[in-house]
Amino acid sequence: MTIREIAAALGAGILHDDFEDKDLSGAYTSDLLSDVMAHARDGGALITIQAHKNTVAVATLVDIAVIIICNSRPIPDDMLDAAKEEGIALLLTKENQFTVSGKLYRLLEKT
Repeated sequence: MTIREIAAALGAGILHDDFEDKDLSGAYTSDLLSDVMAHARDGGALITIQAHKNTVAVATLVDIAVIIICNSRPIPDDMLDAAKEEGIALLLTKENQFTVSGKLYRLLEKT
């Protein structure tokens, strides 16, 4: 499934359009950025509540395609700008990480 298809299925908002609508290969859920650097897979999604530009920097290091911010966390302008510059999709949802992780697992398991 592509990033836009995932966003629609999750009911998540897409915060900018400056990204390639890639097929996702998986996902990783963590709020500890060093854990993300060590364990996230290339081409996947990062599910987190860490809404700051360092999250984008870490996503860039491990080639994350999309960051899904949970719990309707406010997105600072510098994070949005960094995501646009790096071509990383940024989604926002009101749901928590557990719920989003389960839904995304079921969606990706079918493909």
